[in-house]
Amino acid sequence: MVEDVVRRLEGYRPKRLQPVLPLPQAAVLIPLTRSEQPELILTRRAEALSTHAGEVAFPGGRRDPCDSDLLHTALRESQEEVGLDPHCVQVAGSLSQLVSRHGIEVTPYVGIVPQGLNYCANIDEIDSIFSVPLEFFAEDVRETTHRIDYLGKSWYVPSYRFHEYKIWGLTAVMVVELVNLLYDRRLRLDVPPSLSKKEL
Repeated sequence: MVEDVVRRLEGYRPKRLQPVLPLPQAAVLIPLTRSEQPELILTRRAEALSTHAGEVAFPGGRRDPCDSDLLHTALRESQEEVGLDPHCVQVAGSLSQLVSRHGIEVTPYVGIVPQGLNYCANIDEIDSIFSVPLEFFAEDVRETTHRIDYLGKSWYVPSYRFHEYKIWGLTAVMVVELVNLLYDRRLRLDVPPSLSKKEL
């Protein structure tokens, strides 16, 4: 399946934001294991952090002035947060840019990583590291749906429960886009889930 993931991402044209004013930039890495049943590597952020404390997220963070580009940001942050060696990552492509609730422009990159890597959490930033089968999200077994009103529109963002982890917000939006791309699903965020599923 990994070869299909790479092929689809190479031909994908994600949405790029065109904000009226420049926004602070950040990038995340979406690590996907090279295996028969690919898994996503996720983190739960430390409770002591000033923003996004205790939330599930992909490894990543703000762009530093020394970063050559946003991909460099995603790889650097992943190494700092979970000990992921950039040389172990096959970058397959990017997903659509998003704006966080703190007004930060976030660019997600999908990276294929070997199965069975030993990750090491930076305890100042990361509480735990865990993996979720991609198939879990493809089944759309959401626990609930959060309605978010933004710029005059309503968005219906899924919230998933995997063991003790709640996966929601921007992370869930990225997961939905990836699942739609890789599984030919048509899960929509601009309509309630009952209407979205009728179109499948």
